[in-house]
Amino acid sequence: MTNTTDTVKEVDYEQPQRETAAGAAVCATKHAWARVPAEPAPAERAALKDKIRRLLREKNAVMVSHYYVHPDLQDLAEETGGLVSDSLEMARFGRDHTAQTLVVSGVRFMGETAKILSPEKRVLMPDLDATCSLDLGCPVDEFSAFCDAHPDRTVVVYANTSAAVKARADWLVTSSCALEIVSALKDKGHKILWAPDRHLGGYIQRETGADMLMWGGSCIVHDEFKAFELKALMKEHPAARVLVHPESPADVVALADAVGSTSAILKAAHEMEAQEFIVATDSGMMHKLRTLNPGKLFLEAPTAGNSATCKSCAHCPWMAMNCLADVARVLETGANEVHVDPALGLRARIPIDRMLAFTAALKGGRDAGSLVPLIGAA
Repeated sequence: MTNTTDTVKEVDYEQPQRETAAGAAVCATKHAWARVPAEPAPAERAALKDKIRRLLREKNAVMVSHYYVHPDLQDLAEETGGLVSDSLEMARFGRDHTAQTLVVSGVRFMGETAKILSPEKRVLMPDLDATCSLDLGCPVDEFSAFCDAHPDRTVVVYANTSAAVKARADWLVTSSCALEIVSALKDKGHKILWAPDRHLGGYIQRETGADMLMWGGSCIVHDEFKAFELKALMKEHPAARVLVHPESPADVVALADAVGSTSAILKAAHEMEAQEFIVATDSGMMHKLRTLNPGKLFLEAPTAGNSATCKSCAHCPWMAMNCLADVARVLETGANEVHVDPALGLRARIPIDRMLAFTAALKGGRDAGSLVPLIGAA
């Protein structure tokens, strides 16, 4: 539901087409839209927060929020016993929590993943139209045809995909575990078919040396970071350390002092002795970085040069659709419930469970060799 005070903007994204004869992916520019919620006045903001706190208690509900959503939604999740994290920990937390209603502040694939892992629970989202350029750019019919053309490859998909695409995969990964999983698969002789983010896939390929065939999608936020402009900012702040999410272009990643997921970026910012950081990921991360490191300076990496335009300006337009008013509304009315076909959910859960079992084993201190039963030989 769109509030009359909200605005709507168009968003361009890339959708890879079928391979050419040379095996290259050809991308077409597609168009989507995103709602821009109106910022509430201070009194309304306070009232909405109080209402959400009360409704969470009354409805036996818990909030999980991604690092990229509005700071109010991050803070409320933590204040009320929920979680602020990346998509992997959001999925794990929702599965294990006793609450029977999950409110997922993020984008649609996150709500679908929560429902797949907790089919018996009610999963609500502030806005079901909040999506992701990687998800949009990887439609299941075209992706399935791509997989069918390469039956000898193990299909590994990133979390930023639909339930239907996950159901077509052998393995799911997030940016926090992709390197370890692909490396283990490579060691067992697997050739990889990777989707959808070409930059993250390229980074993993360079780091692991795995044989990887890429789908050609990209994140509209990370794709726009510019190495030339980043170098100029680094000259202005020579003491700053550069933290980069691996969905960024290779020439941006090459300038990084630390490369990793949102959780890895938080860890690096805390552990490094530097007092200044340039951060190449969604600007929504700045809230948590600054909250946890009050004595340090965090600068946004540039997405464009002087007088240039950008699609996202370092903030996902769909993450920005999450707002206090909609969280209160869905808790009060039960609107925006996420539904996943049960049969599809069972298939999609297989690669998700493999990822969660693998990461749990790694956390438990087991080495890659002990994870052989999870991987299997090619």
